[in-house]
Amino acid sequence: MDVSKLIRENVKALLPYSSARDEFSSVADVYLDANENPFENGVNRYPDPYQNKVKSKLSQLKGVSEKNILLGNGSDEVLDLIYRAFCEPLQDNIITSPPTYGMYKVLAGINNVENRIAPLNKDFSLDFEGIKSKVDAQTKLIFVCSPNNPSGNSLDDAIIEKMLNELNCIVVIDEAYIDFTNKKSWATRLNEFPNLIVCQTLSKAWGLAGIRLGICFASEYIIGILNKIKPPYNINQLTQNKALEVLEDEIQFSNNLKVILFEKKNLEASMIELPLVIKIIPSDSNFFLAQFENPKLVFDTLMNQGIVVRDRSKELHCEGCLRITVGSPEENKKLIEALRKI
Repeated sequence: MDVSKLIRENVKALLPYSSARDEFSSVADVYLDANENPFENGVNRYPDPYQNKVKSKLSQLKGVSEKNILLGNGSDEVLDLIYRAFCEPLQDNIITSPPTYGMYKVLAGINNVENRIAPLNKDFSLDFEGIKSKVDAQTKLIFVCSPNNPSGNSLDDAIIEKMLNELNCIVVIDEAYIDFTNKKSWATRLNEFPNLIVCQTLSKAWGLAGIRLGICFASEYIIGILNKIKPPYNINQLTQNKALEVLEDEIQFSNNLKVILFEKKNLEASMIELPLVIKIIPSDSNFFLAQFENPKLVFDTLMNQGIVVRDRSKELHCEGCLRITVGSPEENKKLIEALRKI
C-alpha cells in the first residue's frame, strides 16, 4: 500500500523547523550559533535533537535500525504525533477496541478526530470482523494494545497480520508491556508492512516512568514524517543521560524482570486461594485483573490501609475487577496480608 496517501497534505508539504544543531551537528571548539549560555553546567547546551546515542543503544537492544526509531516525551507524545501526521480534524476517524488504554480516545478528542469503537470479545480477544465493519475511506489509524491494558493478555498475531494485510489503514501496535512476555516484537517485521507502527516505552520493564521516554518504530518514511512535526528538542539532556545509563545495565534489567515475573506468579497463586477472589484473568504483563465479589469494599479497605490498586470494574468486560500491579516482595506481602484480613 502507498502510505503517503494516508498522510495529511499539509504535513507532506511542511518545511520543518531547522534548529542550530540540525545545521551543524559536528564537534566544534566554540559554539556561538544557538544563543546558548556559554557557562558550562552540564545542561547549558541544547540536547541532540535526534538522540543519536540513545537510538544507537536501542538499535543494538531491539535489532532495529536507528533510521526506524523516533523517541518521544513519553509514548503519549509519540501517539499524538501519529494523530497529527495522519488524521485530518473533523474529517478522518480512528478505531479502538476497548477495554484498552484510555489515551487513544483522549487524543482523538484533543485532535478532533472521530473514535470508532470495535470492542474486544468477552475473552479480551480482537474482533476482526467488528473492526473491519468500522473501516471506511476516512479511517486512518487502528490501535492495538498488546499485551492489552487493562486485561493484560497478548492479542492474536494472526488477526493483527490480517489487519495489516487487508485493511487500508495504519495499524499502531502499542507494546508498552512487551518486555514481560516471551513474544517477538512486531518491530522486527517493519520491512514486511509499510503501514505498521510499533510503540514501546522505558516506563515499565526498564523502570524509567519518571523520565518519560517513549519509543516509536516504523518505516524510514514514516519516521521522517514524524520528525518533521516533532518539537526540535523534545527529549531533554537529563532524560537522554539517564536512559543511556540504565540501558547499559542489561544485567540489572534482567534481574529486575525475573523478580517481577516470579512475584507475579506467587501473587496470583496466593490471591486465587482467597474466598473473596472469583477469578484472575491470565496476563502477559506486570499486572493482572482480579475479579472480586465486592470490589468496592476491597478497594476502599485497601485504600484506607495505604495500598492503592486500580478499580477497573466499570470498564467493558471488567465487571467486579481491580487491576493490580506486581510490586516489590515486601509490597506484595502487605497486599496479601490485607486481603486475608478482609
